[in-house]
Amino acid sequence: MLSYRHGFHAGNFADVLKHTVLVHMLDYMIQKDKPLRIIDTHAGAGVYKLNGPQAQKNREFDSGISQLWESGPQPKAVARFVEQVRHVNSGGALQLYPGSPLLAQTMMRPVDRLFLHELHPADFQFLRDCMRDDKRIRVENEDGFAGLQALLPPPDRRALVLIDPSYEVKNDYQHLVKQIVQAHKRFATGTYAIWYPVVLRQRIDEMELALKKSGIKNIQLMEFGMQPDSQEHGMTSSGMIVINPPWTLWAAMEETLPWLVDTLTENGTGFYRLEQLVAEK
Repeated sequence: MLSYRHGFHAGNFADVLKHTVLVHMLDYMIQKDKPLRIIDTHAGAGVYKLNGPQAQKNREFDSGISQLWESGPQPKAVARFVEQVRHVNSGGALQLYPGSPLLAQTMMRPVDRLFLHELHPADFQFLRDCMRDDKRIRVENEDGFAGLQALLPPPDRRALVLIDPSYEVKNDYQHLVKQIVQAHKRFATGTYAIWYPVVLRQRIDEMELALKKSGIKNIQLMEFGMQPDSQEHGMTSSGMIVINPPWTLWAAMEETLPWLVDTLTENGTGFYRLEQLVAEK
């Protein structure tokens, strides 16, 4: 199924959390001299026009990046993320929102390599154009999970994997866990970042339980909700599950998550979770 287009949701509250975490992890991992392999299994179009028809349809960015664009003092992790968004908006006004591929391209070093996968034919064309024949980057019009397994283990034994599927089909949750377990067997020391939406809490509970039973160690969860769980249609919160996270991530999220609740939600309806799902040892 290829109906999902991230352009309708670009810059929303879920992107704010996902990309704040991603930028923090990239900042940490590129400090070491060794090359880093970055793998994005569901890359999207790369960059999104916030004045375009998709983003304008529901204007989800109004409750996300727009709120941060002119806000006062911010937690360090949020400020660093907003700095990266400003980098692609050279005129000063918020017009473009960078997806994870463009964030990674902007931050990576000459020695690093970025592998992008996108199945949607239109988004793949946008993504390929966005990357502008960067020799450090490979863009594939293929299933990201299949591509992931072929790229592990990396030659220099360092990898950051971002997994951000559409979850259009309920089996995506179980399939994701199976792919993570297989990838971890191939490369146990890699950092794996999984984004998830909360539409039906039961599916997230089942995914968390499956990961806890997988035997994989050192798993952290960070979640930000705009409102409590609901039986009605629509995403009320989203989160990131990170395997082998940078040691700095927990403290960054301790500062960031409550600030996001206070800044982006109204009437005290927001909430956050920060949990060590599985201990390091």
